[in-house]
Amino acid sequence: MYREAINKLYTWKNAKYRKPLIIEGARQVGKTWLMKEFGKEAYKDTVYINFDSNQHMQALFSAGIDPKRIIEGLELYVGKKIIPGDTLLIFDEVQEVPRALTSLKYFCEEAPQYHIMCAGSLLGIALHEGTSFPVGKVNLLKLYPLSFTEFLMAVKDKRYAEILKSRDRQMINAFRETFTETLRQYYFVGGMPEAVQSFIEEKDMIKVRDIQSRILAAYEQDFSKHAPANIVPRIRMVWNSLPSQLAKENKKFIYGLIREGGRAKDYETAIMWLSDCGLVHKVSRVNAGRLPLKAYEDLKAFKLYLLDVGLLGCLSGLDHKTILDGNMLFTEFKGALTEQYVCQQLSSMDDLDFYYYTNDRGTSEVDFVISCDGHIVPLEVKAELNLKAKSLKAYQEKFDPEICIRTSMADYKRESWLINLPLYEIGEIRSELSGIW
Repeated sequence: MYREAINKLYTWKNAKYRKPLIIEGARQVGKTWLMKEFGKEAYKDTVYINFDSNQHMQALFSAGIDPKRIIEGLELYVGKKIIPGDTLLIFDEVQEVPRALTSLKYFCEEAPQYHIMCAGSLLGIALHEGTSFPVGKVNLLKLYPLSFTEFLMAVKDKRYAEILKSRDRQMINAFRETFTETLRQYYFVGGMPEAVQSFIEEKDMIKVRDIQSRILAAYEQDFSKHAPANIVPRIRMVWNSLPSQLAKENKKFIYGLIREGGRAKDYETAIMWLSDCGLVHKVSRVNAGRLPLKAYEDLKAFKLYLLDVGLLGCLSGLDHKTILDGNMLFTEFKGALTEQYVCQQLSSMDDLDFYYYTNDRGTSEVDFVISCDGHIVPLEVKAELNLKAKSLKAYQEKFDPEICIRTSMADYKRESWLINLPLYEIGEIRSELSGIW
């Protein structure tokens, strides 16, 4: 299974001013596999240490965090030498020993010759709770479920991904059915590595759903195990409300859908906890399409998406037979899966800020507004065959962007102010836009 993040790890390894690397991401998105695979590819040796319930590591780091002393202790623990440049040192579930996180500052300043990579499923929570975080002394990388491009490479062939990257219109159209079929599979399977691996090996959608159910159950266990007891019920209520929130025509998050009379102050901490865990994407509203978008953010209005389209389908109870029903999967519960899919692809792109737009009267909405390379690009998502873009046209007339994008199952088409980009090409939106600026 290929992960594009591998290329970023090589860039990190070869950087002149490399710092310890922290990989953030939700549980079971493949952080441990990625670190070990990179160790096998790029180093002579790998030392892997899991800090979860590890009393040896608790004792080692609590006694002092001098890098020389820590390395000596780790060498005794694993029974071999840790050689700078040749050995990749992996700290997994590092948030379980907060002083190990603190030690990264001293490795950066006093022993930068050691190649250290860290990960943890609940790192975001640990950092928000005031753990002494080495600000400016580490490199950060976020890992998400497999993107559609990575899924395409895993279940078909990397050459199909290369066709999309080439933007060769005739070639893309020639394989339209393959891309559409694979996208339909991705909507159901999603990008969680275990689910993808099972699908590759057995092509059994029922087994895929069983795996997704287990992943969701593990997340629910995390709520009880790691969240403050007083907010656990509220986390569960927010989590379980997500399918109904996204099934609305207007997908703005409504507290009253969680519980009648629900208010922001009752659920803000629960939403922040889910976001810090990487389990949800919070997309805020902007009331204008101007730079910088952050200046026009409405902090009271937002949408919440799950981290993975396959998990949304599972949480919603979507039947595996739906995948056989033509393109019905794309329009299932008011296109929620399609909007979730697009959000997921945008989230996996580096340094891409995005929001959604509605006018002050709420009569016009654009699903996503992207800030890319100093330009503002409105993006409308269409799950159904009706491609009329009234809201997008209203936005265009008001803010006059250089280009607008609509993504749908229709073929690629460019007009004076509008590009229709097929849904299976949304991962190439940067390439499409770079050809315009």
